Amino acid sequence: MLNEKEYDRVAAVTYAKKWALSRNPLFTDYAGIGGDCTSFASQCVLAGSCIMNFAPTFGWYYINSERRTASWTGVEFFYDFMINNRNEGPFAVSAPLSAAKVGDVIQLAKENDWYHTLVVTKIENQRVFVTAHTIDVIDRPLDEYDYEEARLIHFIGVRYKNESSCFAPLLEGTELRL
Repeated sequence: MLNEKEYDRVAAVTYAKKWALSRNPLFTDYAGIGGDCTSFASQCVLAGSCIMNFAPTFGWYYINSERRTASWTGVEFFYDFMINNRNEGPFAVSAPLSAAKVGDVIQLAKENDWYHTLVVTKIENQRVFVTAHTIDVIDRPLDEYDYEEARLIHFIGVRYKNESSCFAPLLEGTELRL
């Protein structure tokens, strides 16, 4: 039986703003090999959930660069996991951009290719601001990006078997608690 808790949006945003312009040494930097944006979003979501899903086929986890899921680093795989997850870990729904809250994730597409993952870190006067890696930014207005489509991954909560506290060591880059 799984328990549910709230997704900690403040923790996700705090992590995003701390590590937006640098790299947490606990994680591989994928910027030179396809992009680090989805890995960075995964790190932020982990900060807000403190729960990974270690299912070998359809999970969401990072142990090291060789032992991670495609959903940790791949734009489409991240979306599929978060929207369809019915087991342990964070879970979300696809929602209109107008429903965005801080800590949610937005993905961008051009020519039907979903290519970028961003973390919502501020909403001001109905304007959405995002933080991301690959091209590192903090609180960049979403409307300054060049894209044809955007989709919102709106977090509902986190399912877990055993409560975990990972935020402080994750934020400081000292320990990845599995």
